[in-house]
Amino acid sequence: MRDAVIVEAVRTPIGKGKPNGSLAHVHPVELLAHTLRTLVERSGVDPALIDDVIGGTVSQVGEQAANITRYAALSAGFPETVPATTVDRQCGSSQQAVHFAAQGVLSGAYDLVVACGVESMSRVPMGSNVRGTEDPFGPGIAARFPEGLVPQGISAELIAAKWGLSRAQMDAFAAGSHQKAATAWADGLFDAEVAPLEGVTRDESVRPATTTEVLAGLKPAYYDPAYAERFPQIDWSVTAGNASPINDGASAVLITSSETAARLGLRPLARLHSFAVTGSDPLLMLTGVIPATEKVLRRAGLTLGDIDLFEVNEAFASVVLTWQQETGADLSRVNVHGGAIALGHPLGASGTRLTTTLVHAMRERGARYGLQTMCEAGGLANAMVIEAV
Repeated sequence: MRDAVIVEAVRTPIGKGKPNGSLAHVHPVELLAHTLRTLVERSGVDPALIDDVIGGTVSQVGEQAANITRYAALSAGFPETVPATTVDRQCGSSQQAVHFAAQGVLSGAYDLVVACGVESMSRVPMGSNVRGTEDPFGPGIAARFPEGLVPQGISAELIAAKWGLSRAQMDAFAAGSHQKAATAWADGLFDAEVAPLEGVTRDESVRPATTTEVLAGLKPAYYDPAYAERFPQIDWSVTAGNASPINDGASAVLITSSETAARLGLRPLARLHSFAVTGSDPLLMLTGVIPATEKVLRRAGLTLGDIDLFEVNEAFASVVLTWQQETGADLSRVNVHGGAIALGHPLGASGTRLTTTLVHAMRERGARYGLQTMCEAGGLANAMVIEAV
């Protein structure tokens, strides 16, 4: 029976998604091309052997339009015969790329495939792909949800209210994310996964000096009088400090079978064990990680106690803390090198960024099983289990 293994995993440093960010001058095609080029250089594979390149990008407009993954592969020097495609499952786009790539290997459709992702939020701001569109959802959605859906920030507030999360809890979690990320950088734990780019060597959003006292001084980020009237249960505790920032970055993993890896002299880093994707309430939107975790564990034949390390995307502190409440997971095993609140959340790149960090953290800590899950706009979530080899 065929399996699917990761043989290389890299990412760029993550820059602030602002005009003065450290990577704002880099075209998004070149951001992604850098990780693809580094992937084949570090692995030593002949890029002509790659069957497909599957990339995730959320705002597929402007410089990220027209199947950006294809042009990144060409810019990276891959032969013209290597195909590429770009997928969109919102924040989980490049995790979905991993699922598709691994499933292709498992089915025999691929022998060697890249899953990757990119987002340059400084050059292609979030929401650019719907700007100027009066109604992106259509009349059927308006009829099904007559009171109207809400932005993600409001969903994060609704989650905090429903699960009784305090501002202090969320700020403490956010401060911990920065502390873990700063420690990981100081200890050299990101060196193996990061491919420096044009003099940029570190993640720009990590703030080692962040404390709960500093975070407590920030104002609510999403307060709106109309939503306050509609949802009186919200106490407006989500801030820029306990939510992920906007960022620029790219990441990529190389996936093959154990048989092909042996034939090509490649060293597997981890086996892609099980996959799940779920839909959930599009109003709360960000709670899909809970049923996705349950579903992937059931498919894997594992329990929560079998998992040594978790990567749960820190879109908002309320998401991870709610997931922890519902699953009972040990937070000391979650995002052990920091998460998106500190490292950053370049939307389309985040899925394979989490995979890259998880693979390297598992090897560093001698973990057997790791679980990755991501909430996504529209009430979606991906989850997967990877296993050490």
